[in-house]
Amino acid sequence: MSELYKLGIAEAREGLEKGDFTSEEIVRSVIERYHEKNAEIGAYVTFDEEGAIELARQNPKAVPIAIKDLINVRGQPCTCGSKILKGYVSPYDATVISNMKANGFIPCGRVNMDEFAMGSSTENSALALTRNPYDLTRVPGGSSGGSAAAVGGDMCIAALGTDTGGSIRQPASFCNCVGIKPSYGRVSRYGVTAFASSLDQVGPMTKSVKDSAILLKALAGHDKMDGTTPDEIVPDYEKLIENASMKGVKIGLPKEYFNVSGLDPEVKRITDEAVAKCVAAGAEVREVSLPHTEYAMAVYYIIAPAEASANLARFDGVRYGLRSDRSVDVYSLYTKSRAEGFGPEVKRRIIMGTYVLSSGYYDAYYGRAQKVRTLIKRDFDNVFNEVDVLLTPCAPTPAFKLGELQDPLTMYLNDLYTIPSALAGVCAASVPAGFTNDTKLPVGVQFICGGFEESRLLNICKSFEEINS
Repeated sequence: MSELYKLGIAEAREGLEKGDFTSEEIVRSVIERYHEKNAEIGAYVTFDEEGAIELARQNPKAVPIAIKDLINVRGQPCTCGSKILKGYVSPYDATVISNMKANGFIPCGRVNMDEFAMGSSTENSALALTRNPYDLTRVPGGSSGGSAAAVGGDMCIAALGTDTGGSIRQPASFCNCVGIKPSYGRVSRYGVTAFASSLDQVGPMTKSVKDSAILLKALAGHDKMDGTTPDEIVPDYEKLIENASMKGVKIGLPKEYFNVSGLDPEVKRITDEAVAKCVAAGAEVREVSLPHTEYAMAVYYIIAPAEASANLARFDGVRYGLRSDRSVDVYSLYTKSRAEGFGPEVKRRIIMGTYVLSSGYYDAYYGRAQKVRTLIKRDFDNVFNEVDVLLTPCAPTPAFKLGELQDPLTMYLNDLYTIPSALAGVCAASVPAGFTNDTKLPVGVQFICGGFEESRLLNICKSFEEINS
């Protein structure tokens, strides 16, 4: 079998330019790998093989990218990992898909996810079970678990994921790939099924930092269909990381992130070693404080479910998707379609969100959470006056076993390190840092920079990748 599926974006693009192979040959290699491995890993939920081959024939120098199954691609299903969107086929391309196509990429296969991006293990998918390619008894992380498993298992060249509270970074850490959460507004959300509209961001999941820089450049930019995207030129991230260096970089270590009882000793060891490598490469390290960190989880699990309860109200069994055949009137059509279509975690969050938005509770919960969110953002603003970047663990543990975390609160704690930066709207990344000694599982470290400082973030990530190789 041709092993072109092992290529990253930069390598694939170079080979295509030289004429070493064609886009169709890469796509066929990925398809062969899909048939070889997907029954075992379960990264993909659908794969329009003929459609991908046809796009590759039309664009013989394009690089194929796997797509998380909540991003609309014209003519393809978009299930969001849910039964409620059964039979829905997208009539249009999301802006990120249009941008990809215009910049030499083609969508190639749809990958699994937690239902409506709600989860940290991809176990909430109603469609498939996805396993960690490094240990098939463990989860790939979530909600972009299919994206991470496809990249980490060499089942694609790269993938798109989305990050609301850590859904790119945590699975990237679990599956040994690079995952970038751009600043809020850096990438358009038009055509991306909404979970929490003030938090959602699309980002690259790749085999190297350079690949992420290339793909982010293609994705980012102003979109008239998304008012949160600023009308400014997107930097050439690939060019800006050519001379990446850690020398003189001021790194902050938030004390609130390291004094956590649930931090796995192996994760702490790998993170400490990452800090030492940065210092040896010329970085300056100091302890900093983000004093409102302790409130971040509570704030997130008020704001995100509140926005989800509003966004998911559109799925009613009327216009598209699942329609219950047990309904007898309009009211029962709504209730029964939603009861049969949504899974337990989605129902849990809709109920939480509806409660905090209800009359008599709005000010006590949602209004207060928004005020504390402002304080959390202010913490990041203040700390970035002192340092260039924050270095933290990405997840408190390596990948856990399938079925191991049954308690929702314990599962939520997996996003302990990623939620604060999501609430602040700043950019962050997970970069592979090492493997645990006992279980040989991958662990990533997280770098966080200020809003719209992706150039700095990618420079620091590229430098760390080089000193850690």
